[in-house]
Amino acid sequence: MPDVAVVGSGPNGLSAAAVMARAGLSVEVFEAAQTIGGGTRTTELMQPGHFHDVCSAVHPMALASPFFRAFELPRRVDLITPEVSFGSPLDGGRAALAYTSLERTATELGRDGAAYRRLMEPLVRHIGDVMDFTQNQLLRIPRNPVMAGVYGLRTLEQGTGLWNARFREDLAPALLSGVAAHAISHLPSLAASGAGLMLGALGHADGWPIPRGGSASIAAALADDIRAHGGVIHTGTPIDRLEQLPATRATLLDVAPRGLLDMAGDALPGRYRRALEAFRYGNGSCKVDFILSGPVPWQASGLADAGTVHVGGTRTELAASENQVSAGRHPERPYVLVAQPSRFDPGRAPDGRHTLWTYCHVPAGSTRDMTGEVMAQLERFAPGFRDLVVESHAITAAQLAQYNRNYVGGDFSAGVMDVRGLVQRPVASPVPWRTPLLGVYLCSSSTPPGPGVTGMPGMHAATYALKDIFRLPVPDLSLG
Repeated sequence: MPDVAVVGSGPNGLSAAAVMARAGLSVEVFEAAQTIGGGTRTTELMQPGHFHDVCSAVHPMALASPFFRAFELPRRVDLITPEVSFGSPLDGGRAALAYTSLERTATELGRDGAAYRRLMEPLVRHIGDVMDFTQNQLLRIPRNPVMAGVYGLRTLEQGTGLWNARFREDLAPALLSGVAAHAISHLPSLAASGAGLMLGALGHADGWPIPRGGSASIAAALADDIRAHGGVIHTGTPIDRLEQLPATRATLLDVAPRGLLDMAGDALPGRYRRALEAFRYGNGSCKVDFILSGPVPWQASGLADAGTVHVGGTRTELAASENQVSAGRHPERPYVLVAQPSRFDPGRAPDGRHTLWTYCHVPAGSTRDMTGEVMAQLERFAPGFRDLVVESHAITAAQLAQYNRNYVGGDFSAGVMDVRGLVQRPVASPVPWRTPLLGVYLCSSSTPPGPGVTGMPGMHAATYALKDIFRLPVPDLSLG
């Protein structure tokens, strides 16, 4: 029998399995789908030779996540880092661009450039401390309390009605709001502000990489390492009850709290079970993929070099769109995240073709296909876009929930991203990855530090399993 069973082969399940296998333990991974990856899958969604990322496409954490740094991901996967990390188009052919160079970004932001630099510069300069604070459980003393305080004060400013206090024009606010809206939350809000500032600082510190060949290459690198250290991965093997697993000393679950409830049943103590039942999931997304006959014809030329584009207009427009979703409505002009990986990785599509990845936010459980609204927003800032569309494919929030049981209601953040949701993830505890069941740990994005392809929930859960059950230290994860 194996020492360790891991349920789920998303980036967190795979990172947990890699840590345990590296520690010299026998590990078996059980994945319900026919392919590994969870949020890091790449497939020929519509036509042969056109490769689309099913969930994540661009990876701000790939160079900065403590797990991926220890795992030496750039030595295993070819990561392409665009010079422009992200951008926000405005009407009239204008755009705010976030370069990997903070100085160049500030220079092009006009009157607000100096204010933007002052806001972001300490976070960029101390990005390691920012990552330490944001990638661990909040109920702890940070490594650099002073920097945590600086980050907190900036989060407070940009997460409240003070968010425009230092700005006079519309470029810098649109740039900041575009990245904050990743959190699928009311704007302004502290959780969205904190996430946006962290992601924005990463854009200037390390850039936002795109893995050559698609996000599946990250899952493949993790799987290769697991197998190289004796681990076994089973696909097409759904686990509905813990009793289906082989007898092991430790079980790590890359599942949402609802999944743990289903798998454990009455074995969970009443108080913990009630906490999981009360766990709150966030709003969803409608994902729309496109095959294009040419690159997106952005009216603002600089956006062609951006790895990610946050489409929605001004800060006021972006906030209005996100706040409609928070109120349970479908926005007519949604905030749309856009990435065109084939612009940087030609192997994603045949010559003369491009693949375009987009999604917009919608109320939880939505069955509405938002292709029309997404196309209208793209046509607004890229006139002629409609003429380039060869084929499109939409996945509603309800369909996302069917595709991945962790995406409850289409929420691929696996839990509400607000202050309460950051602390109670899934319960308020110094060690939230530990469950009351002996040897059973939760390692999904429903645990700290939350969503994003970081591998950190898996690393945290594995760290405690090694300590609690096996009395082993965290192993070296490098290639050597």
